[in-house]
This record gives sequence, C-alpha cells and structure tokens, in this order.
Amino acid sequence: MTDIVTFGETMLRLSPPDYERIESTATLELRAAGAESNVAIAAHRLGAAATWFSKLPDSPLGRRVVAGLRQYGIDTEIAWSDEGRQGVYYLEYGTEPRGTNVIYDRADAAVTTTRPADVPLDAVRDARLFYTSGITPALSPTLESTVGEVLADAQDAGTTTAFDVNYRSKLWSPAEAQASLTNLFPMVDVLVTAERDARDVLDRSGGVDEIARGLAADWDFETVIVTRGADGVLALHDDEVIAQSAFDTETVDPIGTGDAFVGAFLAQRLAGKDVPTALEYGAATAALKRTIPGDMAVLTLDEVERVIESEGRGISR
Repeated sequence: MTDIVTFGETMLRLSPPDYERIESTATLELRAAGAESNVAIAAHRLGAAATWFSKLPDSPLGRRVVAGLRQYGIDTEIAWSDEGRQGVYYLEYGTEPRGTNVIYDRADAAVTTTRPADVPLDAVRDARLFYTSGITPALSPTLESTVGEVLADAQDAGTTTAFDVNYRSKLWSPAEAQASLTNLFPMVDVLVTAERDARDVLDRSGGVDEIARGLAADWDFETVIVTRGADGVLALHDDEVIAQSAFDTETVDPIGTGDAFVGAFLAQRLAGKDVPTALEYGAATAALKRTIPGDMAVLTLDEVERVIESEGRGISR
C-alpha cells in the first residue's frame, strides 16, 4: 500500500545563474518543479512511500519531468498524452530592490485536460492519504471538476484527504479561488493555508487561532494548519491549538519551502506521530529546504532530527 498519493502539475524550471537577467543570460539551469511532486519527495525523504500522479505530453520534455522526479525515489503514475504541451516556468532571482520574478509558460499544458478516467483511482483509494493543492483546480475548469471528483472518491474510500490552498495570483483572482476552493472543502480532512491566503482569499479576520477555529467550524476539518513564514506555524487539532516556531536558516533558495513543510508533516502523521511532533519535523524540514537549490527537499531524516536537536526549540501550546 502506498502511504501518500499526490496529484498536480510539475513543470520544467529554467533559471539563469548568479542573479543574471533572463534577457541577457547565456545559460539556463533546468530542473523539474511542482508543488505536489515536491510534497511527495519531502514525504518520501522522511520515510513515507509516495506516488505522484499527473498527465504529461509524450515528448522529451514530458519524459524529462519524470526522470527528474524518479531520481529522488518516488513512484510516478503518468497518463501520457499526444495532445497538450509541457508547462515551463522561468525563475529570475534578484535581491532587493529588484526582487525575484517568476514567468509562467504553462498555457495548454497536457495536465489541464486531466479527467477522472485519467486518474489512477485504485491507487488513490488504496493509499492512506491523498494530497493536492489549490494550484491544480486553478489551471482549468476541467481540472477543477476532476479535483473535486477525486477528493470525493478518496474520502468515500476512507483515504484521508489533505489540501493546501497554495494561492497563485497569476492563475486566478481571490474571488475565483474562494468560490472554487470552498466547493472543495467539504471533501478535505486536513487543510493547510498561509495566513495571508486565509485573510486575502478566504476572507478570514482576527487572530491566527481565531482563523483556524473558524475554518474548522465552518468546514469540519480534522486538522487546520496556518503557516506564517518566519513567525512559524499554528495548527488546530482535536480542539487544541498548537504553535510551532520557525527554525533559523540561511536562505539559498526559498522556492518549495512550504511544500517541504507539508510533506514532512504528512509523513510524520502517517508514521503515527502526534500533531506537535509532526509540526516540529515540518518546520525543521522547511528550514533545511531553504539551504538547498531547486524546489525539492533533498535531505534525510537524520539531518532533520539534527536540526531539531541542535535548535532545542520547544512547542508552544
């Protein structure tokens, strides 16, 4: 039995080296990159058996995505397509005041045509947990419908469902996102949201604990996790509020930090750890990810535990 199945788009990421501009660089580094595959890899690195599913073009670019993920040990279930293209994004790093910029080139990607018949539903039903994020339904009306059907099917089969709001302003407006996501929430057991998304997209106000309690009350989530960047994370589970501070880190590449947290948290919960412990492992994994180039948390459980032990951070309840 697979512990966790994740579903979403993985793109090819192209980045100039050393803070160069895209319009003047002679070199672009190529990596596979996607929220749901990042979560699968982080979960796998912390001990969970993980499978990532998507729909890809049967082309060298689509096959490059799979090769870029399998090297990290996860299983892949792919619906290969003769139609649609491979999504790409360009990441141009910049320090202040220029800042970092992302340019998406993902229109008409094969994944946007994914229907329930393309999904390995037996694998989802047999998994202990199914995960996707708000990026996936934002990509097309077809995917929005498919995500809802797969979440419902998973829940009916007794598979725990986890969902990260993961709002992207370049994909849809806050109003569009809220309308779609709240339709999906009844099929979600574990909700993850950044505090800014809870406020700006889900129209929540008040303190972070009030936000978590309000979401849990409205949608009957088993667990609500509100991430707060450098201020750490707060979770509500069994009517108990648990706060976990962030670990100190030096940032090499922040992309994928939230995915690393989610993957580690879910892996620890699947391993039978309580929510406070899972939050601690998630926070340590997120800190380590920021020291690693690329989207993926290429690390070990021993490294995560050394961070926890060396920091000696307690859990504030």
